[in-house]
Amino acid sequence: MAKVRLVKGEHTFLDPGQAPAGAADPLASLPGLLPPAITAALENLPGGIKASLEEIRLRRERPLQVRWSGGEGWVTAGGQLTPDPDLACRVTAGDLGRTIEALTRSSLYALEEELRSGYITISGGHRVGLVGEAVVSRGEVRTLKNFAGLNLRLARALPGCARGLVPYLLAGERPLHTLLLSPPRCGKTTILRDIIRLFSSGIPAINFAGVNVGVVDERSEIAGCWLGVPQLDVGPRTDVLDRCPRAAGMLMLLRAMGPEVIATDEIGRPEELAAIQDILNAGVTVLASVHAGSLEELSNRPGWGDLLEQGFWQRLVLLGRTLGPGTIEAVFTGDNRVLRQGPWRGEGRP
Repeated sequence: MAKVRLVKGEHTFLDPGQAPAGAADPLASLPGLLPPAITAALENLPGGIKASLEEIRLRRERPLQVRWSGGEGWVTAGGQLTPDPDLACRVTAGDLGRTIEALTRSSLYALEEELRSGYITISGGHRVGLVGEAVVSRGEVRTLKNFAGLNLRLARALPGCARGLVPYLLAGERPLHTLLLSPPRCGKTTILRDIIRLFSSGIPAINFAGVNVGVVDERSEIAGCWLGVPQLDVGPRTDVLDRCPRAAGMLMLLRAMGPEVIATDEIGRPEELAAIQDILNAGVTVLASVHAGSLEELSNRPGWGDLLEQGFWQRLVLLGRTLGPGTIEAVFTGDNRVLRQGPWRGEGRP
């Protein structure tokens, strides 16, 4: 297991880009973070696109790009979308520099550990990926410098998006071992987060009271913690280990917090699969996700065939984009029987 060192947390006043959690408008949760000209362009985007923004990409001396749930495009200074990048708003070196200063509170050194991973997480659960020149020492990346661009990924909780799915994942009061399979950009983390929330809070309408859930959030994507506090709703009975390696974190939660469910995102390393076997032996339910477009694709990966053949996973949920992000394409039992064939959305009753 990885060594763990306890550190004292800090509580500070909110800085630029550090809005209170729960802001309804993702752009409103980024006050003072983006330069005025870029903020104005984004605010003038068509309402439907602005409401479904997923990514804002700033590349030094290159056009402003956005991605939303239905597509992507270049943004003009007036907030119009254009297929021609030459007509888009240009992100200057000053724009990028000021944004990074706001993100880091002018102290790159304080965020050196996060920069090794290539991203930082800010209040609201938003994640900012950064690229530039890597500073390498003894073959390991120490930090980044001479930044060339950033990708602001907007966290977007959709409470209730898994409400109709969760009854398929329960056996009475007991959550079942569940694996979400999903290609990229199919709403995997959003669905996972809502399952966690519902497992934690319970669903009175189906007489499910809720259970204690432990979350290992290695990349701060599930709960979006900032200063250790979840910025996204993961339920009242949920404990989060933020930025902790998955394998070590799952065993830490198992030994320390007495969870009835342990949840994590994008598993796949051999040590993670080994940790899952330990959790199985302890009688704790596992809820996880993995990048895969089908059961066949997953079964051909090293280490996965045995887990699938053993019937460890009691529920397998295949996600897609047939009806947009968050589409549930199918729900299977552990022995590959179809419980429900999609496509369908998880909101509301099953």
